[in-house]
Amino acid sequence: MSLENGLARLFNMNDATWERHASGWSVWPRMCILPVLLASIWSFTSLGWWAALPLAAVLAFTWVNPRLAPIPKSTNTWHAKATFGERVWLNRRNILIPDKHENAATILTWVSGAGFVAAVGGAYLNDIWLTLVGLIITYAGKLLFLNVMVKLYEEMKDTDPKYAAWLR
Repeated sequence: MSLENGLARLFNMNDATWERHASGWSVWPRMCILPVLLASIWSFTSLGWWAALPLAAVLAFTWVNPRLAPIPKSTNTWHAKATFGERVWLNRRNILIPDKHENAATILTWVSGAGFVAAVGGAYLNDIWLTLVGLIITYAGKLLFLNVMVKLYEEMKDTDPKYAAWLR
């Protein structure tokens, strides 16, 4: 099982949850998760173990977020297509995807992951520059990854009736 599929399984992402996950009310608030996570880690220096409370809240919000969002009326949006592309990406072992998307997504996942490690390390060390650089790299990698996911979905939506049905 891939790391991505393991995370999807951990988050218990079924079709109904994925449908809500494509909502702007799910996608855009998640963009705030990383700074709050980093602030929680950073605050261990001053708050001690009390910092585990905001950290737990961030993790709980991450799990609950796609379940609370309303089902979108239209899915013909960039953020919905990015979510659909992620689903196509996760299913790439069953329905092959073009190499150009596979390679770009893999590289951007590594870039985003490296930025995340740097940002978390910076927050742990209370190093503002390492935290900010890591944060910027993470967001740049993730947003570019999502853009690749939109392109992937656009290219793959007609290869499977299930994929095509997501768009409305």
